[in-house]
Amino acid sequence: MRKADLVNRISEKTGIPKVDVLVSIEAFCKEIKDSLAEGENVYIRGFGSFIVKTRKRKIGRNIKKNVAIEIPEQSIPAFKPAKVFMGKVKNAKPQAEE
Repeated sequence: MRKADLVNRISEKTGIPKVDVLVSIEAFCKEIKDSLAEGENVYIRGFGSFIVKTRKRKIGRNIKKNVAIEIPEQSIPAFKPAKVFMGKVKNAKPQAEE
């Protein structure tokens, strides 16, 4: 499912114009990105958590030059689904992709 499909489904179910749904989804995504960029986690009960994980500094290797390089510590976004969400997905019947 793409963003356009999501907008269409929400618009059909709620009766809200597609343009308003699209603006809402864009605002939602922007707020999550901004919060994670500030190091603040976002928790949505029954859905999941958008969190910032920190990868530790490590030593990597450039195989072509056979040189060890330092990979610095970095923050990465991650999503951890809620138990309710996981249960629904586990119990769902697989559907063939279009």
